[in-house]
Amino acid sequence: MNFIKKLFAKERKLKIDFCEKNLDRFLSDDLQNEYSSFFSKKNIEFKEYHCQSRCEECKLTPYAIVNGEFITATDSQELLKKFKQLEVEKK
Repeated sequence: MNFIKKLFAKERKLKIDFCEKNLDRFLSDDLQNEYSSFFSKKNIEFKEYHCQSRCEECKLTPYAIVNGEFITATDSQELLKKFKQLEVEKK
């Protein structure tokens, strides 16, 4: 029965919202390909906003809002790792 549930289960998307300014500030050139590869997956949905009105956090650390949850990291690499972990947990 579990096999049938998995076979017909609707895949859950990971919805990620970014602040455009935060991305510009923290996303390094060498990680852009890794981010692009991750965001090209069919279960990942992302959107960039001009501003998310979280200016204090935006100045200090890379962040995103993932399925409504505010996620921060020390750098862009760590943020991507957190996205990947959340993706695994959603399956």
